[in-house]
Amino acid sequence: MRNDYDRHSADEIDLFQLVAGIWGQKLKIAVTAGVITAIAIAYAFVATPIYEAKVFIQPPTHNDISQLNFGRGGNSGLSMITVKEAYEAYLRHLQSESLRREFFRNTYLPSLKSDERSGSLDSEYNKFRDVLTFGVANKDSPNRFFVKVNHPNPQVAAEWVVSYADMAGRRGVAEVVKDAKSDATIKAINLEQQIQASRESVRKQREDRIVQLTEALRVATSIGLDKPPIISNSLSGEVSASMDGPLTYLRGSKAIAAEIENLRNRTSDDPFVPNLRQRQEAVDFYRSLQVDPGVVQVFRQDGSVESPDKPIQPKKMLIILLGLIAGLLGGLLVGVIWHFKVYGMQSVVRQGVSDGRD
Repeated sequence: MRNDYDRHSADEIDLFQLVAGIWGQKLKIAVTAGVITAIAIAYAFVATPIYEAKVFIQPPTHNDISQLNFGRGGNSGLSMITVKEAYEAYLRHLQSESLRREFFRNTYLPSLKSDERSGSLDSEYNKFRDVLTFGVANKDSPNRFFVKVNHPNPQVAAEWVVSYADMAGRRGVAEVVKDAKSDATIKAINLEQQIQASRESVRKQREDRIVQLTEALRVATSIGLDKPPIISNSLSGEVSASMDGPLTYLRGSKAIAAEIENLRNRTSDDPFVPNLRQRQEAVDFYRSLQVDPGVVQVFRQDGSVESPDKPIQPKKMLIILLGLIAGLLGGLLVGVIWHFKVYGMQSVVRQGVSDGRD
């Protein structure tokens, strides 16, 4: 019991000695804390401020893509281009690596001074990935995206964020316009093929008709029937209506020969092709279809973008507070080290004195 009490007393004495020893180093602690805090304050006021510009993106309206749907829908066989399809084309380009690389080469790199290029293009590109970012604005609104640029110059940040969104927009418009024109061209080709098939069908029907009439002419000639027979009473209408097929010869050799001659001398079968003119007009329409990219929008900018007037970095108060905390901790560490250094030297001296007495 006595030993435990002595040990407890010694621990209390050691703790008291430690506190007293650290307090004895208060000047060093204060100087260390002051230096670290001063460095933090200097950094907070000297560090280059970073400004953040952000633009929010939303899907286009039906009116924004109305020109893409000329000649589509209804009986055209071409499905309407939806707002979702147009917006998806925009988002593909917005998030594409090719667009990011193009912006990096044409906009970001030329903006750097020679002394700011500290490494290879890959290292510069990795820095650029932190400068320009994008993503979903809100989990509850998955169709609403944002594009964000962090830059020391607030005006440049605002210009870049709008420029990048517009570049993606131009690429998206070019894609949907190209697809619409491609669909129209394919539609025109299909119509032309249908017209050609109909013309060929009518031509073959004319040739078949000539063969049928030639056989009927031989029959009418062989029986000496030059003109249709005169049939009285009610049988006249029935026979006249049946003067086709096997009974075509009843029309008489003169009429049949005249029709054969007419069919052989026909210069064009177009007047006998069903709906030819309507289909030709459709071909001309789809061949000449033009979509003005300037009136097509595949995204909408939600609100205007202005130059930010307050930097997001550095956060001065936070840096100063952290510097103060780090200064106090650093000062205490210095005090503890000096205490044990002095205490160790004193112990060595006492041990030497004790050995000398012995």
